[in-house]
Parts: sequence; C-alpha cells; structure tokens
Amino acid sequence: MSVENKKNSLEIFTKHNAEFKPKIQASAIALGSNIGDSLTILEAATAELAAIPGIQIQAKSSWYITKAVGPPQPDYLNGCIILQVELDPPKLLEVLLTIEQKFGRVRQERWGPRSLDLDLLLYDDLIIDTPTLQIPHPRMQERAFVLVPLAEIAPDWLEPISGYVIRELVKKVDCSDVHLLKGS
Repeated sequence: MSVENKKNSLEIFTKHNAEFKPKIQASAIALGSNIGDSLTILEAATAELAAIPGIQIQAKSSWYITKAVGPPQPDYLNGCIILQVELDPPKLLEVLLTIEQKFGRVRQERWGPRSLDLDLLLYDDLIIDTPTLQIPHPRMQERAFVLVPLAEIAPDWLEPISGYVIRELVKKVDCSDVHLLKGS
C-alpha cells in the first residue's frame, strides 16, 4: 500500500472512530440509605443519575424497609433501578462513587451505617472480576434487600454466574425482613 493510500485509510479510520457512539447497555443498580432522610436522599440520588449524560433510567422499583446487615444500626431503605448506559462499567462505578460522596458517604466501617450506598449489580450479561470491580455484585444472590426490589423491575434478567433469573433467585432467600414502604 502506498503512503498516500495509508494516509487516506488512516483518515477514514479516524473519521469513523470519531463518530463512534458506545453501545447502550442495561445496568442494574441497588440503592440504600439508613442515615438522614433516606427517602429524600434516595430520590435525589436517582435524579442525579438521571441527569448524567449517557445515563437514562429505564425502571425504578418501589422502596423497601429492610433490616441492616452487620453491627446494630437503623433499618435501611432500599430499592433498585435499571439504567440504560453509554458508559463502560469502570466509568459507571466512578459515577456511582462520586454520587455517594456527594451525599456524604464515608467508607470507614464495613457494613456500617451510610447516607447513601449505590451498588453496581449487573451490567448486561458481563462477568467482571478485578480488584476494583466485580460484576455481578458478589453478594447479590444472598441479599433479599437487593433481590426483592430487583425482581419487581427485572424478574427475567439472567444472573450470568448462577444461571438463574432474578425471580428464581429471590425464591432462594429469606424475605421476611423486607417490607414495602407504604406509598412508594
């Protein structure tokens, strides 16, 4: 290939890639709070996510009152949302962590109380296992406070490691401490 042809090929390739738009992917996010006005915090965090370019909320569960995991602390308010995102998983995680910080999240105590907790549960059918990001979320299959709201809005989403859909996974956990918030 001549130098001129290589140059033309590079220009076409560069122009094509400059117009590239990322594929839109579905993502499931769990939201939780047990410090402050949890309902206001969760609704505001949902609005923050919706305002970010490349993120669109497809579905939002009801809110559920749940018992805390870990040391004695107030009950949580939990829910889930399904997003359509143009962000890759690491960038989406970065956005979630930034929003947590904006709402006063301090990561000191494992399973401690928190003003806002945003967990990236699922990203399409991807399986990712890195030191900073695990998808599916490693403990989601054990957590009724995640599975109940997720089953409400995405019952047929296949959890790619177990091979079960969410409505089947929720049947495998004790849901007795998950209660629908009236009016949500």
